[in-house]
Amino acid sequence: MEDEKLLRYSRQILLPQVNIHGQQKLLNASAIIFGLGGLGSPVAMYLAAAGIGRLVLVDFDVVELSNLQRQVIHQTEDIGRLKVESARDKLAGLNPEVEIEMIQRKLSDGELDNVVASVDIIIDCTDNFETRFAINRACFNQVKPLISGAAIRFEGQISVYHPGVNNSPCYQCLYRSDTGADQTCSETGVIAPLLGIIGGVQALEAMKVIMRVGTDLTGRLLLLDAMSMEWQVMRFNPDPNCPVCGGKLC
Repeated sequence: MEDEKLLRYSRQILLPQVNIHGQQKLLNASAIIFGLGGLGSPVAMYLAAAGIGRLVLVDFDVVELSNLQRQVIHQTEDIGRLKVESARDKLAGLNPEVEIEMIQRKLSDGELDNVVASVDIIIDCTDNFETRFAINRACFNQVKPLISGAAIRFEGQISVYHPGVNNSPCYQCLYRSDTGADQTCSETGVIAPLLGIIGGVQALEAMKVIMRVGTDLTGRLLLLDAMSMEWQVMRFNPDPNCPVCGGKLC
């Protein structure tokens, strides 16, 4: 590893759980982030700063003034720009060694399977069940680890879904397709730092899975009530009646 890389990532390399071998795994890894909003912003910045080799950014929205309260990768001057382009520029400034690819359109199921198959890990930072279910199906089909997070009002949650590992459930084992109407930040609101907390945990879980260190959140749903600042953990198992995995292979 070159001297510049050793210096850039020195604080991580000092950790015995990471060391130079873990850092090399990050440098060799690829990840896709769905959604460059409140959650995707910190996820993208932390993964880029930590030295992930390739990031694929997926979002077809443009930056709006109301985004800036929580979507910290974007700035006032970015209003009207595609979020993937705004994010690419900030990430390139943060760490020019990271290879960044952009997808700025909705993907068909076949396209979704293809892009999921092309990376090592998937981070879902979207805000609606339809998209989350589609990403989950693609991850199950391609046997790829999924780190999923959500935040609204003062409440957040994170889990890891890892097909083929540790008897992992899939996302739809937890949420059925008849869950009901989505609640969005534009309708109910969200406190800004909550997105940074949940997104930071998503990035950390992604790094742990890539480096194969520690115990990730597979089979556990981590819940945060930010009003009381209390964390809870809910354990759950594969659902034998799940329409995606049927409790099998997970």
